[in-house]
Amino acid sequence: MRKLFGTDGIRAVAGQAPLDAHTIFAVGVALAHQLKPVAAQPAVILGMDTRESSDWIAATLAAGLREGGARVESAGVITTPAIAFLARKHGFAAGVVISASHNPWHDNGIKIFGGDGYKLADEVELRIEDEIFRQLESVSAPDTSTLKAPPVEAKYRKDYEAFLLSAVPGLELGDLKIVLDCANGAASALAPELFARLGGKVVLTHANPDGRNINDDCGALHPKTVAAETKAQSADLGVTFDGDADRALFADANGNVVNGDGVLLLAARDLKARGLLRKETVVATTMSNMGLEAALRRDAIAMLRAPVGDKYVLERMQAEGASLGGEQSGHILFPHLATTGDGLLTALVVFDIVRRSGKPLHELLADLKVFPQVILNVKVREKKPLHDSASIAATISAAEAELDGNGRVVVRYSGTEPLARVMIEAESEEAMRRHAEAIADAIRTELGA
Repeated sequence: MRKLFGTDGIRAVAGQAPLDAHTIFAVGVALAHQLKPVAAQPAVILGMDTRESSDWIAATLAAGLREGGARVESAGVITTPAIAFLARKHGFAAGVVISASHNPWHDNGIKIFGGDGYKLADEVELRIEDEIFRQLESVSAPDTSTLKAPPVEAKYRKDYEAFLLSAVPGLELGDLKIVLDCANGAASALAPELFARLGGKVVLTHANPDGRNINDDCGALHPKTVAAETKAQSADLGVTFDGDADRALFADANGNVVNGDGVLLLAARDLKARGLLRKETVVATTMSNMGLEAALRRDAIAMLRAPVGDKYVLERMQAEGASLGGEQSGHILFPHLATTGDGLLTALVVFDIVRRSGKPLHELLADLKVFPQVILNVKVREKKPLHDSASIAATISAAEAELDGNGRVVVRYSGTEPLARVMIEAESEEAMRRHAEAIADAIRTELGA
C-alpha cells in the first residue's frame, strides 16, 4: 500500500512532511536512481504552478535529482499537461510538476510523469516510495536558503503553445465572446497569449497570481464564479481551469455550469459524427451522473465506468480501446491528441465544436437531464476500510436497497485529502439528501476527525 503517493502524486502542506525539505530532497535522489536504467545521466524537466512555495520546492527537488545523478531543466510556471507533453517530445526520462492542483495555496505537491508522457503506474510509484524511505535514512536535509531553482528555458512554453494550436487546426473564435477564469494558477502564464491568437473577444479573470490567491474563490473548484461572470458579460461561453490546468469546466450563455459530463457528451457526439469514436464507447468514472449514461445510450454510445482518478480512466480506455474518457471534475482524455487530461486543450476542443456546429452550448446539451446529485465531504482521522464498520456498511446498504436501481450510492476516500466523499444520485431530491446525510453522519461518528 502506498504511503506517500495519492491518486495524483504526493500532496501536503508545503514545509510539512512529506513536503518538508528532507523528504523532497530524498524524492529527487530516489527518482534519479530509479531513472538510471533509462540513461546514465537521466534528464528531467520541471514545471510548477504559482504557489509561493513552488520555487523552494523546485530548487530542493532539483538538488536531490542532481545528487542522484540526473540533469535538470525547467519550464518555469507552466501547466501539468505541458510537462507531460514536453517530457515525451524532448526525450526526457521524466517530467515533474510542483503543484497541488485545486488545493489552497498553502498546500503543494509533486506529480511525476514518465518519459512517455503518462502518469506513473502504481507499482512504479511503490518502487520509488521504497527508495525514498531508504534515502531518508542516509541523506541530510539541505539548507533551502542556499538552493536555486534551475533557470527557466522559454522555448518549452513556446513548444507547448504550438502543440495546442496544432491540435485543433483552423480554430478561430470569430465573433464568440468568452470568459476565461485562470484560477490565478498556471493557466495565467499561457492562456492570455494563447487565446489572443484565436480572435474573438476574450474577457480574462483571475489571471494575476500573487502566490497565495490560487484557487481562491475562483477556478474549477468554484465554477459558479465563471458562470456568473459569463452571464454578467453577456458572453457566449465561459471556461475555468484548476490551479495546474489539467482540467476545465465550462459555463453557457445562461450562466449554467457545464461539468465534465457535459463535455464528454458533447465530445462523444462530435467524434461519433466524424467516425472517430472507437467502439462507440466512452469511459467515465463512478462519479459521473446517470443522466450522462442515459443521454449517451440514446445515441447508441456505451458508457463504461472506472475508479475515480484520470489515470484509472486511461487504464480502462487502453484496455477497452476507447478514444474518449474523462471525469465529471473536468479531466477529459483525448488519447489521439495527448497523454493526459489538459484543460487548455479541452477548452480548444469545446470551442471548436461550438464554432463548427453554429449552435450555442446550452442548445447542444439541451437533452442532458441530470439526476439530482449531492456530494458531501467528511473529514476523517484515518482511512479505514469503510465496510469494516458495521454501522457505516448498514447505512450504505439501506440507501442502496431503497434506491433499488433508481439512483446510485458512491462512498469513497479522497486520494489527496483526509476526506470521505459521499455521493448520492436519486430521482427524488428528498431521498438523495436523506441518505447522504445518514451516511455522512455514520462516517463522522466512526471516523470523524
